[in-house]
Amino acid sequence: MSDKGRAKGHGFEEGALKIEPLTLTEGAAMIVGANIGAGILGLAYGARHAGWPILVFFLIFAGALTTISMLYVAETTLRTKKTLQLSGLAEKYVGQIGSWLMFASVVINSLGCLIAYTNGSGRILSEFLGVPTAVGSLIFFIPSLVVIWFGLRATGVAEKIITTGMIVLILILVGATILGPGINLEHLKYSNWYFSIPVFSLAIFCYISQYLVPELTRGFAAEGSNILWLPKAIVTGMAITAILLIIVPMAAIGLTGPEEMTQVVTIAWGEALGQWAFFTANAFALCAMITSFWAVGETQLTNIVDRLGFPSEWETKYRLIALALVAVPPFALAYSGWVSFVDAIYFAGAFAGAIMSVLPVMMLNKARKVGDREPEWVCGWISHPFIQGVLIFFFCGAALYAILDILKILPHGW
Repeated sequence: MSDKGRAKGHGFEEGALKIEPLTLTEGAAMIVGANIGAGILGLAYGARHAGWPILVFFLIFAGALTTISMLYVAETTLRTKKTLQLSGLAEKYVGQIGSWLMFASVVINSLGCLIAYTNGSGRILSEFLGVPTAVGSLIFFIPSLVVIWFGLRATGVAEKIITTGMIVLILILVGATILGPGINLEHLKYSNWYFSIPVFSLAIFCYISQYLVPELTRGFAAEGSNILWLPKAIVTGMAITAILLIIVPMAAIGLTGPEEMTQVVTIAWGEALGQWAFFTANAFALCAMITSFWAVGETQLTNIVDRLGFPSEWETKYRLIALALVAVPPFALAYSGWVSFVDAIYFAGAFAGAIMSVLPVMMLNKARKVGDREPEWVCGWISHPFIQGVLIFFFCGAALYAILDILKILPHGW
């Protein structure tokens, strides 16, 4: 018998998406795991012309904007009795067009990310194990999909374990850089504001994780969890993300200087610290890809269940269909030759960034009028109309920049 419609802890109502317990640590780890993908290893290269100080400024600024956007989604979920994903919330508060736009943004962003992780994991495991790249991707895919199959609780536990290991590996590499070859502070002082716009666009796409918030609400709504952990997990996870995004480029740029920055920091670390650093950095990259794969894949699956109106995420037939829709397209596209690694991520981020900034504002404002649940927490001053306008302006500006970049009509060097 289906649990659909059953009242659960904290006054939430379980729909097609099941309420499963998460701890505060697991919730924060899911955010860090989602945000810290292998792209962190190329962040220093992307900011080499602008310099590290400008990168830090925009990482903090973009991180603050995205945190605010996530908190808008958090309050919206707390004003909604039924457990819904982003597309379901958009349908309830914005309408069918908003729902399909949100669903499309989640699907496109997820597809772009999963293609990148499929390609990247295949290349790394091919180097490590001496197997074909496609076989390396399959080796990565199987355990990743097993965790997603077992749902939110399994994903949260796995994220906590692997994210902890990932952070330890980053600290080892950064520490070895500082204590070994050392960091040249002159390299870190360099800045050129002419190149700041590309860096802002780069920074803002490092944090797209609004889709995780409804998952966290489901986890913290369970008996034994605490719904007030929701804003704490968001702020904690985003703060840790920002710190990691700042210190890796600091070590890389400080080590080689902006002019000598390699496209992937593993090369610079391998040359400066030895072969162990190359393998350690690639082990970190694998951890980063698998944690991101879990977070993106889990939310992609629940958005499919929500948007396509499946009766329950735990009915085997529907879960198999949803998991197949998560797994098969990115694997097929990754080896089709149709989609390049960089273009997939960039275009996906541009589209998803704009949608995921505008719609949460609209959802929050409508939920405050017609929501069917009294929230335990509200956004307060960060939901002021001026801040909402700033958020929309900068996210849409970054999306416009990405479109102009794709069309090759930006100034030289941008």
